[in-house]
Amino acid sequence: MGYARIALLGPPGAGKGTQAKRIVEATGFVHLSTGDILRDEVARGTQLGVEAKGFMDRGELVPDELIVNMIRGRIEAASSGFLLDGFPRTLAQAEALEKIVALDIVININLSREEVVNRLTSRRVCRNCGAIYNLHFKPPADPTRCEACGGALYQRDDDQPDVISNRYQVYEESTAPLVEFYRQRGLLQDVDAERPSDEVFECITALLRA
Repeated sequence: MGYARIALLGPPGAGKGTQAKRIVEATGFVHLSTGDILRDEVARGTQLGVEAKGFMDRGELVPDELIVNMIRGRIEAASSGFLLDGFPRTLAQAEALEKIVALDIVININLSREEVVNRLTSRRVCRNCGAIYNLHFKPPADPTRCEACGGALYQRDDDQPDVISNRYQVYEESTAPLVEFYRQRGLLQDVDAERPSDEVFECITALLRA
């Protein structure tokens, strides 16, 4: 791959996590997902997790200072390359990130509000192994059970319609300005996420080889 310090942008439900995992498998880079890290902190009941849970349950952004302090050491340890998934989400985070490391490329995964709502309200997660299904695009044979381990499937609190609406509003107000921020720096590349996942992945890998 031509680039080793990568960030993904895009609204909730755009498939950033799915694409990030495929990119990491193809490159061996460290996958730095703030969503996964925060959910792990919440599950373990750490101080950061307790503080973050209230914001996450309301569909609000976790304060910049908490996120920046959490991600700094992980970036510095990723000597072979990294992929940021869910960070930065605000201009303040982007400016703080510039003081830590210089990015090679920022990939903006575009998805309409209508499709965001459709995808997220249909998402189900396994309580046991964390496998993700979608009742429209990737339905399990039994809508209540995980096909991989048999665990119970549930809808995350932040996938409820009212929370999704708030999350998209937060994205438009706080995260969308990052598109222009990175475009001005010549780092931004746009990818249309309305297409099938495999086509999105092919487009991204082509950009990374440039």
